[in-house]
Amino acid sequence: MTEYEQLSAKNSQKALEIIETLRLKPIWRAANAEINLVGSLQIGVMAKHRDIDFHIYTQELNVQKSFAAIAEICAHPQIKKCDFTNLSATEEACFEWHLWYEDENQDLWQIDLIQIKKGTTFDGYFENVATTIKQTMTQEQRRTILKLKFTTPDDIKISGIEYYKAVIQDNISDLPSLLEWRKKNNFEGIIEW
Repeated sequence: MTEYEQLSAKNSQKALEIIETLRLKPIWRAANAEINLVGSLQIGVMAKHRDIDFHIYTQELNVQKSFAAIAEICAHPQIKKCDFTNLSATEEACFEWHLWYEDENQDLWQIDLIQIKKGTTFDGYFENVATTIKQTMTQEQRRTILKLKFTTPDDIKISGIEYYKAVIQDNISDLPSLLEWRKKNNFEGIIEW
């Protein structure tokens, strides 16, 4: 196992502990919601950016019910901040919740909880993308993605899907090539697989 794989495993384990500590799954299930892990933790390429991503599906987008679930999560003393964006009237048909959890080392973890109305445009979309990436990605590509994620300077913001597309679809293997690839592939909005 490479150094980056070891670091990824350590961060992934901590992320799973946070999910359990906050009782994210039982709280949302009690609110009659389906909750699915997505993003780098689900794909197995969590790196130095401490983020945990969930998509939550409900029959309706009810602000009061959603706030009730979030209030229960935010009652945990290690939640330090919570942001809410109402995108229910857009194509995304969702509520976005962004929470910040401070661990015992004073490291902040961002937890993105995207509540999506069932049956709308993005119902299951990102879960399908994650499954496709996991099935397509080789072990060597996973190592390359982790290396790139860990070695990208902190002041450069690159989304996970950009790493996956660059490495898996276009055989990018080093940071200078990735940065050049990004210039040629100027993405805006939701990046499709």
